[in-house]
Amino acid sequence: MIEGQCLCGEVKFRFHGTPEYLNECNCGACRRYATLWAYGDHDTIEIEHGEMVVYFRNDKTLGFYSCAKCGCTTHWDGAEPGYRGRRAVNMRLAEPEDIKDIRIRHFDGRDTWTYLD
Repeated sequence: MIEGQCLCGEVKFRFHGTPEYLNECNCGACRRYATLWAYGDHDTIEIEHGEMVVYFRNDKTLGFYSCAKCGCTTHWDGAEPGYRGRRAVNMRLAEPEDIKDIRIRHFDGRDTWTYLD
């Protein structure tokens, strides 16, 4: 299990197991949030939180969640039928030693919607 939390500790997550890889995406949101995503579903990823802020992009498929106190982007949840039940957590909020051996894949979410590696 890998655990992480926002800067102030108001939002915590648990990723049950070890992800096959972490995803670094260059789309407008991920690039600006500086995230490193690990994907799963609501059984794989547990979120404990206080007050959160959510941002839905133009296509409304994903809701990006951030801590209302410290502002860290912690996770996204799927909002549309094709994404419902899917979730990802920002592994940059985990301890570096807990993720150091997990492969990082680079995804071109800006232009080609394919992996660059």
